[in-house]
Amino acid sequence: MGRLGPTEIILILVVIILLFGAKKLPDMARSLGKSARILKSEAKAMKSEDQQSAPADPPHPGAQDPQPAPRTIQAAPGDVTSSRPVTEPSDTTKR
Repeated sequence: MGRLGPTEIILILVVIILLFGAKKLPDMARSLGKSARILKSEAKAMKSEDQQSAPADPPHPGAQDPQPAPRTIQAAPGDVTSSRPVTEPSDTTKR
């Protein structure tokens, strides 16, 4: 009990095809792949951002942070129509 055999997998696939239709499945798979690529690239960017933002020594009390360059986020690799510059909010609180 709890294991899926080949018969159950085929039955599940047939039900999915009947529910969504054979014409919509390639589009759904394409958009799912696009979403997965976006998620992966954003996670990679966040990870590299975290590694860069962790300084080896604490900043000096009087030093000011230089202005970071604006980032450009792409919706998918090769999709230049949806690229846009992103302005990130700056920390204006005084410590």
